[in-house]
Amino acid sequence: MPGPPPTPLPLLFTAFEPSADVLAARLIRELRRRNPQQTFVGFGGPQMEAAGCELLEETTAHAKMGVGVAIAVEGKTLLRRKGDLARWLDEHDIAGHVPVDSPAANWSMCRATRKARPQATIVHLVAPQLWAWAGWRIGRLRKLTDHLMCLLPFEPDWFGTRGVPGTFVGHPLFREATEAAANADANAVQLIDDTGKPLASGDPTLALLPGSRAAEIDHNWPVMLAVFNALRHRHPTMATVVAAASPDRAKQIANLCPGGRPPRGVQVVTGRAGDVLTQADAALVVSGTATLEATARRTPCVAVYCGSRVKWNLLARWLVKTRTFALPNVIAQGMDMPRVVPEFVPHFGAPEPLVRALTPLLQEGPERAAQHAGYDVIHRVFGAVDFATAAADTLLSRLGSGTG
Repeated sequence: MPGPPPTPLPLLFTAFEPSADVLAARLIRELRRRNPQQTFVGFGGPQMEAAGCELLEETTAHAKMGVGVAIAVEGKTLLRRKGDLARWLDEHDIAGHVPVDSPAANWSMCRATRKARPQATIVHLVAPQLWAWAGWRIGRLRKLTDHLMCLLPFEPDWFGTRGVPGTFVGHPLFREATEAAANADANAVQLIDDTGKPLASGDPTLALLPGSRAAEIDHNWPVMLAVFNALRHRHPTMATVVAAASPDRAKQIANLCPGGRPPRGVQVVTGRAGDVLTQADAALVVSGTATLEATARRTPCVAVYCGSRVKWNLLARWLVKTRTFALPNVIAQGMDMPRVVPEFVPHFGAPEPLVRALTPLLQEGPERAAQHAGYDVIHRVFGAVDFATAAADTLLSRLGSGTG
């Protein structure tokens, strides 16, 4: 009598940001649903662990921002983690490696896999944004991946023409938004702020999303607070809610306010950005994944990213090839559409342009209608692809073929 089928080799995941932890966890859950015998090991966070991944190290709690910071501040940590992974791989075989976002941290992890387990398939989850900057790294990417799972629809063509195959797998934010809209009446819940008070009703309601990293909040929150103060005088009945990414970020926001607490008329909600956006008439959003969440929730928004004029003029403007940064606009550009949302990236501190851009979005009018029309086009693209299904199909096909 034949024995039981062999236990599949583990899949290795490496994630270094809270957002990557969430993406990896969604894929792990889908893979476990398809094959309960599959095992997972990785560097990551609590979402991955809850999904069934054995963590070699928790790596998402104190994520840093930017390649420069990662190299200058966490270089020793990255080298130590690479060594830890290399030693683990010397003793354990794997079927494949899924590096999730964070190319600055994941390059070294991929090198460790290539050296110790050259037969293992490497499939990146989230294509590095080489189309925006650092395009010279495409050669490195060719060596350190067999396939890309792309979150943006134009990326497979961009990378494919440069010798790196990829598949568009969509984004879970759109499925979440669709499900939330479908269940809105059945699951209507009054949001509670971080002090335990229900959110005040307002006409209009403004959402502020100041970013998920400490440096982002340091740069952007003072300007957002100035925008709130300007709009409050024009709209005395306006309610304003801040979506904080974590309790630490909520404390940071409060500490940056006069008196160490949010001003009257501002309420803070932690960990519920999607619900905050759904209830808002318009939002001011730090450029990044949150702008895609605003798109998924169909909330009119203005994208901003405040920074240093000196650093931009001396370095960044020469390294960054694109002049379109907000993700809904990047997607629209790839579809030969005009920009969907006003974006101020980089922005150097003056609140008045942001106030002018936000004001018409707080009430019905042509500006809101134009954004909704752009959102509808993007929704049709993302709505046709379920992230978990497409990502699992892509990964399993690569593992099965043993080739990119």
